[in-house]
Amino acid sequence: MKVIINGEPRDVPDRLNVEELIEHLGLQGERVAVERNREIVRRADWATTLLREGDELEIVHFVGGGLRGRSRSRFLPNAPQ
Repeated sequence: MKVIINGEPRDVPDRLNVEELIEHLGLQGERVAVERNREIVRRADWATTLLREGDELEIVHFVGGGLRGRSRSRFLPNAPQ
C-alpha cells in the first residue's frame, strides 16, 4: 500500500497499524511522535489505528542532548524502507 511519510511516497505492507509501522521503519517507539492526516495519534491508540492507502504521516524522532541537556527533535528525512 502507498502512504506518504514526511512528504515522501512510500510502499508499506497492507493492514499495518501505527505501532507496526514504527517497528517496520526500525524506529524506537518511545522516542517518536506520529501525526496521521494532520492529527496527532496518541501512543495509546497506535495499536488500534490502522493505516489506509494514501494516508499522510509525519513522524518526528526525538534526539537527546543539545544545549544544557534540553531535548530536541528532528524530522526523519529518509527513514529506511
